[in-house]
Amino acid sequence: VQLQASGGGLVQAGGSLRLSCAASGHTFTNYALGWFRQAPGKEREFVASIRWNSDYTSVADSVKGRFTISRDNAKKMVYLEMNSLKPEDTAVYYCAADRRMVVTSAAGYWGQGTQVTVSS
Repeated sequence: VQLQASGGGLVQAGGSLRLSCAASGHTFTNYALGWFRQAPGKEREFVASIRWNSDYTSVADSVKGRFTISRDNAKKMVYLEMNSLKPEDTAVYYCAADRRMVVTSAAGYWGQGTQVTVSS
């Protein structure tokens, strides 16, 4: 599976962004898809994950109620809708694909990352 993330940018606090990740590969539907992020000087952290058939999603407590993950298997896309953005959401966001039910830091496939910067 190859992944290409896009949609990052600069936004003011309280604003919204939608990240997209395009996947390629014949077995796309066999994978959970998700997002991690890494801020400068910090460890990469889990943001959200969605199972292959969208029947299970998981979202980090730090973004719960503000971020929503979704996927479109027909288009081979996964999305992260981010609302009420805060400066602490500033990070490089990576999409990932994992054979497990939930995307973990041990995921086998990673996209190149897209920068999200939230100004105060």
